[in-house]
Amino acid sequence: MSTINPPLAVRATGRTENPYTALSKAITASGLMRRRYGYYWTRLVAAPLALAALLVAFVLIGETWWQLVTAAVLAIAFTQVAMLGHDAAHRQIFRSGRWNDWITLVIGNLLVGMSYGWWQHKHTIHHANPNKIGSDPDIDLPVIAVTADQAARRRSGPLSWVMAHQGLFFFPILLLEGLSLHASSVRRVFSRAPLRRRTVETIFLAVRLVGLPLLVFMVLSPGIAFAFLGVQLGLFGVYMGMAFAPNHKGMPLVPAGVKLDFLRRQVLMSRNIRGSRLLDTAMGGLNYQIEHHLFPSMPRPHLREASGMIAAFCRDHDVTYTQTGLWQSYGIVVRYINRVGLGERDPFECPLLQHRSTI
Repeated sequence: MSTINPPLAVRATGRTENPYTALSKAITASGLMRRRYGYYWTRLVAAPLALAALLVAFVLIGETWWQLVTAAVLAIAFTQVAMLGHDAAHRQIFRSGRWNDWITLVIGNLLVGMSYGWWQHKHTIHHANPNKIGSDPDIDLPVIAVTADQAARRRSGPLSWVMAHQGLFFFPILLLEGLSLHASSVRRVFSRAPLRRRTVETIFLAVRLVGLPLLVFMVLSPGIAFAFLGVQLGLFGVYMGMAFAPNHKGMPLVPAGVKLDFLRRQVLMSRNIRGSRLLDTAMGGLNYQIEHHLFPSMPRPHLREASGMIAAFCRDHDVTYTQTGLWQSYGIVVRYINRVGLGERDPFECPLLQHRSTI
């Protein structure tokens, strides 16, 4: 079992400063938490204009199988807009929580077709305990098993081969992720669970989820229309999944009884993807997952600069800072999920987390 570096232990006596507190002070002093209104206003104006232009082009192009190209472009556009909504939901855009909430409602519910209330509830729990068994909803998936216990419960009969090779099906399953996101959103607004602004969410979702298919069937014949919606939904789900999948899959799982200080809890369970600024745009800043989990309200354009400071801080404090290439990360995810399916214990569970004590 690894020894614990004393500076990382958060002591009740207060004699040792919480390492995250020291890091937070340095990040704040650097100005990396300041708002970027010009950056975000440009995107907030461009997003609806781009979607409107695509829909106008769709109507003008009319009946043709070439509309499947329009569907693919629309899927990319919806994903990029959803990433902007993710920034607003994390209070990265405005100081006002009310402004961020309404921007997220418009972007998420009206433009993309995802319930802000559903996403906020699920995502807040994930951020509090990433990769923690029994706490993180992102490791409790309905189809893919990411823990040995999940695999054991699902491994029986004809499903045994599928479970053993589940990594091969991970990315094809993402073709259904877009449909799943819409369905989860609809279930949420019609559920009895508490939901702020339920009426607004329901109206916005209805306009988006009824309006787009209606427009598609008004312009295209049924065969092309179904193909158009299939391509749009499928590629939207794949793009969303490929942006989120590298972040935590295959990183250490935290047993239910283990408690970690905030710095370890966020850094050890997250993986960064190194690359160019083009990759930053393509992944909506999610490639800086460590920085995002440590400082969720940090504006996206500051994450690249913050990554150098945070990586150095982690090295100085003996905290593993994981960073890989994009394709390497996908390989890790596939191999990990396959090994879980074959019944092995989590191969990425680090020795420090294998005991059930409090750190």
